[in-house]
Amino acid sequence: MISISHKTKQYLLVSAKVSVLAVTFGYIFYKITFGASVSLGDFITVLSAKATISGYLLLLFTILAAGNWFFEILKWQNLVSVVHKITFATAMKQCLASLTVSLATPNRIGEYGAKAIYFAPAKRRKILLLNLISSSSQMLITSVFGLGGLLYFMRNFSVDYSVKTICYLGIGVILLFAVGYYFKEKELLLKGFSISKAVEFFREIPFQIKLRALVFSAIRYFIFSGMFYGLLVFFGADIKFSEGIVTIFAMYFFVSVIPTFFIFDVVIRGGVAVWLFSFLGVPELTIVSTVLATWLLNFVLPAIFGSIYVLTYQPATK
Repeated sequence: MISISHKTKQYLLVSAKVSVLAVTFGYIFYKITFGASVSLGDFITVLSAKATISGYLLLLFTILAAGNWFFEILKWQNLVSVVHKITFATAMKQCLASLTVSLATPNRIGEYGAKAIYFAPAKRRKILLLNLISSSSQMLITSVFGLGGLLYFMRNFSVDYSVKTICYLGIGVILLFAVGYYFKEKELLLKGFSISKAVEFFREIPFQIKLRALVFSAIRYFIFSGMFYGLLVFFGADIKFSEGIVTIFAMYFFVSVIPTFFIFDVVIRGGVAVWLFSFLGVPELTIVSTVLATWLLNFVLPAIFGSIYVLTYQPATK
């Protein structure tokens, strides 16, 4: 085996950090300049038109985005205590750095590996599973409220849908569970971790920790849903809160279940939002401006802070 000197390892680590940040901020630049459904010039024009009130409201939206990440960090600190107790500051470093690393990956899949490398190799499989539990708890909250919002939306608006399509979706879900049951003893998730072992690991997690994860996920959900509604109104949408919030619930459900490649994620989110809010008569520019502002506040701004932690990262050795 070829040994690598400490100096070479440090050089490779620095190169990896620079590469990650280059890809991440190159991705952000591309999305803002070319990939968004609204041009940066139009977006700035809309903001400038609200110059008299935009400062205070944008500060409020920034505080809401910070609250969103505050509860995400609390959720991670709570879950990871199963393996290793960490401080809030450490949990913040891991969450924001992993966001920076994962921002340019499909469905932010890079977050799993990014969090795991902060821990010793012996703990990394459990950390990956804990991150899966964290994502699943958020998805569960999104699905519960999203399906409720979707049913309300379909009953109260003229949405064309096919019973045959719903049946196909139901069959697909049943087949998915059947495949999962068949492969439950096979090591599909991680080496040494079959689905049944992963379920056993989940059962061993104290109930209070799992409950707190759901509560933090729900609080986050209401924060970013409320922020989206506030941004819609800020950009000029004239909609009732009851209609707007159930549409937002349906929108988040759709964008959560649709797999996206990193190049198209904002476009797909914008497209889903434009389609749903068109039933409420909201102008397209208002919708896509809201989607872009939400993305900037909830992802880009935290990723900028996370880049500091990426630069200062040191690998775990024990």
